[in-house]
Amino acid sequence: MPENDLDYSTTVPRNLVHRATAGEVFLTDHQPHRQGALIAAHLPRTHAYYSDHTSSPAHYDPLLIMEVLRQCGILAAHAYVGAPEGASFVFDSATLAVLDMAALRIGPESARAVIDFQVVETKKRGGRISGAVYEALVRIDGRDAVSSRIECRWMPSRTWQALRERSRSGLDLTPRAHLTGLRLPTYLVGRRSAQNVVLADAVMSGNEVTGHIVVDQGHPGLFDHPLDHIPGALMFEAFRQTALYAASEVHGFAPRGLALESLETTFALVGEFELPTDCRATVGAATNGGVEIDLVLAQEDRTVATAQLRWGRTLCPAVRSQDAELVSA
Repeated sequence: MPENDLDYSTTVPRNLVHRATAGEVFLTDHQPHRQGALIAAHLPRTHAYYSDHTSSPAHYDPLLIMEVLRQCGILAAHAYVGAPEGASFVFDSATLAVLDMAALRIGPESARAVIDFQVVETKKRGGRISGAVYEALVRIDGRDAVSSRIECRWMPSRTWQALRERSRSGLDLTPRAHLTGLRLPTYLVGRRSAQNVVLADAVMSGNEVTGHIVVDQGHPGLFDHPLDHIPGALMFEAFRQTALYAASEVHGFAPRGLALESLETTFALVGEFELPTDCRATVGAATNGGVEIDLVLAQEDRTVATAQLRWGRTLCPAVRSQDAELVSA
């Protein structure tokens, strides 16, 4: 089906992408295509969470694209693979690679994206399809911008609740005070609004940085609706901010001068609200003007998720974190 037949005039129903707020739905239309679908999305030029960055020139946030792809995965499961309404979803892994940074540049109008979203594998449980592996190509205003691979599973809500009860029964979730931490200054993690800072009390040891993650369930962008676990969106942001701060501390790269080129993430366990959450970054050598960083998100001795992020340099100069406040002023 020709891409120009897709409609951008209204968003898809919220239940198809598991969103409660209309402003957090980015998909607008979809049609079958090969072994999957062509899916249309609008990218807002301004957004309280996804547009709140100090980098220049302004680009669409790669994590906005990741949220678009998450919504594509749920829509495709419901509309094309047979996931029942009300199913609970678990995302096991995700990769994203920016193919053309210039294609992410924010222009005078909201961008129109077309996602070629293909089902490359399905998984069954009890004779029924219960998961899928997707590969996606995101085109923004006619340019290939991002490629991705996502693996997810779904199950009836009652099965999810039973699994949650069983996994939580083996943990010490006795109510106790956890360190909420003093959030880092915004400029150290490339943010403008303090509300969007999730990293606190970060410390450096050699080429490693470890920080506490602030889990603010009242954040409207990260918690669109009540959840019983830490969402993937917050984990992505924890990885990003820890990586930005670590790159600054180890190599002197200004957060505003780094652009996310790629990420690979694996989700191992469900993050619990009652347990303290920390993120550790191990910074690689600076090569070709960029840096690769390995990250682990942990709750006590449990690895919840791991990631590898690759950063490239923009035209902004390098700056040590202790000088960043002067530069950003």
